[in-house]
Amino acid sequence: MKKIWAPWRIQYIQIAGKMEGCILCDKPAEKNDEPNLILYRGRNNFVILNAYPYTPGHLMVAPYRHIGDLNDISEEESREHNEVIKLCLNLLNAVVKPDGFNIGMNLGRVAGAGIPGHVHTHIVPRWQGDNNFMPVVADVKVLSESLSATYKKLKDGLQQLQQ
Repeated sequence: MKKIWAPWRIQYIQIAGKMEGCILCDKPAEKNDEPNLILYRGRNNFVILNAYPYTPGHLMVAPYRHIGDLNDISEEESREHNEVIKLCLNLLNAVVKPDGFNIGMNLGRVAGAGIPGHVHTHIVPRWQGDNNFMPVVADVKVLSESLSATYKKLKDGLQQLQQ
């Protein structure tokens, strides 16, 4: 049997279900964007690179305000949230050139929300053939790029888009 090592994954396994506070509140408050993988800050929402991605470039858009129910998001937050999603699509299309996207929210723990108390939208770039036998047979996902390399490419691309 062949083994594939994903040593970065143990960090998530060890903290899953044990985290105190809210990462989507705590990370932007630290004002330490690169180590916290925060790519963009809007007035009401920000973009953070998922530290445990499904594919390289997996982003999350979240309001700064701790909101657990989508019905509680204000019109201004909602409008900007959708604009930031569009910005992310333009960025990912320009930099990583995916063939498509999965975009969605997991509302509530039973729906798969890893952070159930803070609404956020996942943007997952997809490529033709990126879903090979590994996730199906071995419950393993192979990522082809480090988080720091993905962050740098996306941050540079964002600066070019905003010029």
